[in-house]
Amino acid sequence: MWGTLFNVSTIIIGSLIGGFLRERFPVRFQKILLQAMGLVAIAIGLHTTVVNLEKSQYPIVFILSLAIGAVIGESLQIQQRMNSKIDQGTNGSLASGLTTAVLLFCIGSLSILGPIQAAINHDYTFLITNGVLDGITSIVLAATFGFGIMWAALVLFIWQGSIYLVAFLFQQSLDPTLFVEPMIIGGILIFASGLAILKIKELPTLNLLPGLFVAMIITVFLSITLGL
Repeated sequence: MWGTLFNVSTIIIGSLIGGFLRERFPVRFQKILLQAMGLVAIAIGLHTTVVNLEKSQYPIVFILSLAIGAVIGESLQIQQRMNSKIDQGTNGSLASGLTTAVLLFCIGSLSILGPIQAAINHDYTFLITNGVLDGITSIVLAATFGFGIMWAALVLFIWQGSIYLVAFLFQQSLDPTLFVEPMIIGGILIFASGLAILKIKELPTLNLLPGLFVAMIITVFLSITLGL
């Protein structure tokens, strides 16, 4: 688990550095940083989606999962609840930034495969690499949105910790292809968060988040029933 703790610490340190820099940044720099992060999110989202679509064994799964996940998320009002909590005492921009941070930090091959490698092979290369990248990203995000970005570290800890635990317990039967469909959806969500940052289209991205878990459940079911 120390690889995940390293990843978490780099996000916290990066957020502190970025938060202090934000107070010294003129508004025009904050604005251009915001636009840059929006473009980065769109680029990463597109890349993640396209790359994993090529690996997909069940192309229809991500469509079905996203639809089911949207219904679940909207019923639970995940986005609305989070926004109301975060926007209290802020200018309202932190919710968008934190959503993007959570998606960028958690939905990626390094963040998902890293804990699996650590649990099965005791190889922390992916997690260390991911930690360095997340640390740099958190500086930029915190310089744009403020200290609140460090809350993404808690989500990352729960996310990677859960993957590590599952990989450790089921390492003999775990198939990395189970994560292909969720990563397609993750790429779509990152792309959507980029649109929101650039104020092109506001989408309830977090309400679509349950689709990640729906995709994994459906993929496991198909793997067992079809023997693929």
